[in-house]
Amino acid sequence: MRPTLPIRLISFGYLHLCDGPPPPADRVEDVRDRLRDPAAARHILDLDGLNPRVQDVVLNTPGARELIANLTDYANLPAGPRAIAIGCAGGRHRAAGLTEILARALRDRGRQVDVEHLHVHLPRVLKTQHP
Repeated sequence: MRPTLPIRLISFGYLHLCDGPPPPADRVEDVRDRLRDPAAARHILDLDGLNPRVQDVVLNTPGARELIANLTDYANLPAGPRAIAIGCAGGRHRAAGLTEILARALRDRGRQVDVEHLHVHLPRVLKTQHP
């Protein structure tokens, strides 16, 4: 049986949480250590993950395609999740880009998707370390 309820996808930045918990979700993906920060690419530095150029850089980061495939399969399990949250350092590039790519993949499979970007509109953060 295929999930029929809409799935909620949330992107966020850990550095904007002020040591608070990530948004509530059935699965929270922390990509800070999993995927290289695309903000180092100067040509996308001032863009965000809603921009197709940023999404292309994120998708071509080693490990990103596998993560999207895994999350897409997980989201389509019969008793699949209602919400998936993806977080990176600032929430502008990796998290927002991956969330948009995942939303597109799920919609291509016929899923209804609601997307919320918590921090994509905030200025770039420079601190990238986490505990």
